[in-house]
Amino acid sequence: MTTTYAVLLRGINVSGHKRIPMGELRALLSEQGHGAVRTYLQSGNAVFTSESDDEKALTTALERAIEQRFGFSVECLVRGGDYLRAVAEACPFPAASLEARQLHVTYFSAPVDPGRLARLDQAGYLPEEFRLGDRALYLYAPDGLGRSRLAGALARPALFNGVTATTRNWNTVTKLVELTHG
Repeated sequence: MTTTYAVLLRGINVSGHKRIPMGELRALLSEQGHGAVRTYLQSGNAVFTSESDDEKALTTALERAIEQRFGFSVECLVRGGDYLRAVAEACPFPAASLEARQLHVTYFSAPVDPGRLARLDQAGYLPEEFRLGDRALYLYAPDGLGRSRLAGALARPALFNGVTATTRNWNTVTKLVELTHG
């Protein structure tokens, strides 16, 4: 059975660092035997089909291939289209009435211990808010991510103890759902 996946690359093409042209990423995914390869934006979002049902194996293979081809490591998350749709549908904030720049999803490589996030005094960051979901965190930042104090607090590596995390704005979240179900 063929499954449609999205792969989210963390921290590429930012300020000239870890540059991966999307055409080369598409070629790399195709060379790995994946089909229907497409990319979205320059920030490391790709969609592909695979016969594999093992997200972890797909992630490991892609991370190794990127390091071999480009000479640097990049953390990746591979997620099936059904998971991406479930995350979007479970959004605890009124996404339809918010601007896309106000709502973000951070995807995690593994479940996050809610106790770690309980240490943050959410009241001190209002009107910004976050909610934890299934290997995802929803962030409402009314003034955008760049001005968010809460996003800075959530970006501390100690909070997630070795779990890979990568964030996408709501436009990208919904576009990846569309691309994996289109």
